[in-house]
Amino acid sequence: MMAYSEDHIALAAEYALGTLDADERAQVETMMAVDNDFAAMVEAWQQKLGALNQMVGSVEPRSEVWDRIKAATGLAEPQAPLVLPKTPPPAATEAVAPPAAVDTSNVIRFSAQARRWRNVATFTTAIAAALVAMIAVQAYRPELLPDGLRPKPRVQVVEVKTPSVPAASAQYVALLQKDSGSPAFILTVDGATRNFTVRRVAATPEPGKSYELWLVSDKLQRPRSLGVIGGNDFTPRPVLSAYDPDTVNKATYAVTLEPEGGSPTGVATGPIVYTGKLIEAVPPAAIPSPAR
Repeated sequence: MMAYSEDHIALAAEYALGTLDADERAQVETMMAVDNDFAAMVEAWQQKLGALNQMVGSVEPRSEVWDRIKAATGLAEPQAPLVLPKTPPPAATEAVAPPAAVDTSNVIRFSAQARRWRNVATFTTAIAAALVAMIAVQAYRPELLPDGLRPKPRVQVVEVKTPSVPAASAQYVALLQKDSGSPAFILTVDGATRNFTVRRVAATPEPGKSYELWLVSDKLQRPRSLGVIGGNDFTPRPVLSAYDPDTVNKATYAVTLEPEGGSPTGVATGPIVYTGKLIEAVPPAAIPSPAR
């Protein structure tokens, strides 16, 4: 098995995790198609990471959670009966013979009214306590109530608008290499937008020089520059959208070594170091639709 850089290993791991975008997945699948060792490394990552998912078990809530809720709402113990304060007995007074002219009918009437109000207060307090208990049961244990007293479930209709999913497009890949050697760059083109990305693979920077990408087609009078390939691992560009799909798909893509910053004249001045042609790496039917 050939040695791979940390970038290659990380790319294989991210492919197994499913965190790559469409362009990066197309690049990995192209490398898997041309390199059996790289495909084996991707499969090994998939087996390692797949085992982690089986190690995660479900977590059930603890049984004391409901006991804490009942204790917090005062439902843990039966409600104590309501006890009214006792009316203190009247103070003892010396027995004095009332005057013959005193009328005691008002005293008797007031005592009867006090008993009636005390009965009303007791009955009202009992009703209030029952209502509080019923509200608490409706809120926390509605299944304990009769069917007629259970709160009716509220049905709320929510309209969820599903975002439109753009149609999947084919992905094209070109291995920019020299004499069928290891690819120096990988060119990926989106079939719908014709935006492209160049990934640096094995090309080494040249001091005071820049790599420049060119589109070569018999439909054009001369090669057209697609820009300087940046120093990062990925160089995205949208300039291919100016050309029709037939020209893009059938053209030859060449990389020249130019002065730093690219050709000053708009015409290739340096030697052609790498070339390649696009192939359809992922057809539209093979591109998975986004999860809803």
